[in-house]
Amino acid sequence: MAKVNRRTFIVGVSAGTAALAAASGSAEARSNFPPRSMETAAGTELAEPAFRPLPLGSILPTGWLRRQLRIQADGLSGHLDEFWPDVGQSQWFGGQAEGWERAPYWLDGVIPLAWLLDDAPLKAKIARYIGYIVTHQREDGWFSPYPLDAVTKRYDLWAILLANKVLAQYHEATGDDRVLRAVERSLRAVQEGMDRTPLYNWGSYRWFEGLIPVYYVYERTGGKWLLDLGRKLRAQGFDYQEFYRGEDVTVPTPRRGLWKWGKHVVNTGMAAKAAALSWRLDRRDADRIFAFRMLEILDRHHGQVTGMFTGDECLAGKNPVQGTELCAVVEFLHSLEILASVFGDPHFADRLERVAYNALPATFSPDMWAHQYDQQVNQVQCTINPDHMWTTNGPESNLYGLEPNYGCCTSNMHQGWPKFCAHLWMKTPGEGIAAIAYAPGKASFLSRGIPVSVAVDTDYPFRETLKIRVTTERPARFPLLLRVPAWTDGAALKVAAGAETRLRPGTFHRVEREWAGTVDMELRFPMRAKATLRYNDAVAIERGPLVYSLSPAESWTRVNADKPHRELPHGDFEVRPSTPWNFGLLVDEKKPESGLSFEERPVGERPFSPEGAGMQARVRGRQLRNWRLAHGWAGEFAPGLQESAEPLQELILIPYGCTNLRVTEFPRLKK
Repeated sequence: MAKVNRRTFIVGVSAGTAALAAASGSAEARSNFPPRSMETAAGTELAEPAFRPLPLGSILPTGWLRRQLRIQADGLSGHLDEFWPDVGQSQWFGGQAEGWERAPYWLDGVIPLAWLLDDAPLKAKIARYIGYIVTHQREDGWFSPYPLDAVTKRYDLWAILLANKVLAQYHEATGDDRVLRAVERSLRAVQEGMDRTPLYNWGSYRWFEGLIPVYYVYERTGGKWLLDLGRKLRAQGFDYQEFYRGEDVTVPTPRRGLWKWGKHVVNTGMAAKAAALSWRLDRRDADRIFAFRMLEILDRHHGQVTGMFTGDECLAGKNPVQGTELCAVVEFLHSLEILASVFGDPHFADRLERVAYNALPATFSPDMWAHQYDQQVNQVQCTINPDHMWTTNGPESNLYGLEPNYGCCTSNMHQGWPKFCAHLWMKTPGEGIAAIAYAPGKASFLSRGIPVSVAVDTDYPFRETLKIRVTTERPARFPLLLRVPAWTDGAALKVAAGAETRLRPGTFHRVEREWAGTVDMELRFPMRAKATLRYNDAVAIERGPLVYSLSPAESWTRVNADKPHRELPHGDFEVRPSTPWNFGLLVDEKKPESGLSFEERPVGERPFSPEGAGMQARVRGRQLRNWRLAHGWAGEFAPGLQESAEPLQELILIPYGCTNLRVTEFPRLKK
């Protein structure tokens, strides 16, 4: 594995009442939202989002974020097509391997990755693949993998909806008119084909993904038939709002059984965006309300401290060993990006950061040459485990490897970091720009024809301070909206040589002025320690957008070397702890700062690794000898305070996203 650097190598936030009131139309709650209307594009009947994402390539990463994207491009993402047949020999590219979702999934992540890094070889590779898809589109508008007679040989339309979304993204990056016309012809075929073969299976449960290319083409051509197609997709698709009125969605899926479409965790992660996309069709109040209600239900019954919900492979309750599929993490991130764009509510952007900085990096090896199918909040070993207790997944689901359990995550995992980077900033009404999430980078846009750049220099989320520089070629007046996280207390902004301004948590702070030349600002988000009670009265430690975990020393063992395509560096690995993990914490959840201290560390070349963690916490605890493995996992402990006669120790916790093994929800000790 490319510079493995292992210690031992052996070959939720709930939707609050204010947010719900906002969805219901409360004027007081809406006062912090940006206006809902914007300048219209070619199509005028589609509701405008609160914010518009900048065109792909307008935001470029710097600092630790660029290093992270470079790690990704040098790992599985940039090389998967070179050795994995389901992409490299896909029917989408003229081969004989899988001809459904896997190649489009891969393109969905590597397209933004290549343009964010301005990686010429990766761009050229993608251009060849896209060129094949477009030039082999049939006269009837269907792409080549689609069967000639889809009535007798059915082909689930999910893959076509996904491919059109991918091609729209490529057109945005390149402006290649052939690609836009290919998407338009494909959507014509979809409109007619849905009469012969209505949506079923995956296409039915992911119908809203088809709205993304529909809206993209509509806003560039104004063809009203596209909105008819959007309504047809919704009419034939699964009704999540009706499903979430029932009790079944609240019940954890029984272990080892009862796989269900509506409770499938990837469908759920995708479906979080359905209400926002549906709202743009006809501005239904029910869609705005449901966008918040769905997340509140998921948090209450399946939520994890990382901002995710369990699902291995279906919704599985709040137990911290129950696991979450990687596909669900990257899809939920994109749903949150769309929710923040359409509804303009900072609540969704807070959640976006929480998932991106915890659950996303935790499910990859630090070099991104291996990934897990399922990650666990309490994950004390990752082994081939026939005694597992997943709901429907198999014994290899939390290995770090090429395609543990199933290959969908191998093809779909690539979109997480690139799309997060591409949505850090969005355009606002009034020709301004809004900070949706924070990371080091530079955004460029035009305000009434005047070039503007906004650069962020920071080690956030490992630090509290961000330096922002706005540069304009000529004086320009526009609003700059800065998201103030709901978790911060004492946030402050200093513009140029002006006085420091206190900011209100959970809002977008508006700075409207004439910007001329270069204006420097300093933004500060104080991060307070927080101890939250979780499943079985366990305690979890949070600070700002980061969750903290105990990271035991690790022993990595290579497995499955006899399986195809497991050559190093893209092999499969078991990971076991080589130091104790079974500790309870002595912490006062009402005054956590009294028992916790935080220390800044250099942010490493691999920012999300045990060695590269940019912050650590110190807390006291005792080992719990009776807390042992059960079914190959950290055993479940009884609710309430625990007793231990073991010596009191100082424990070091690091950010969850920097861990490979971890304990995150700890038993609480009696004082």
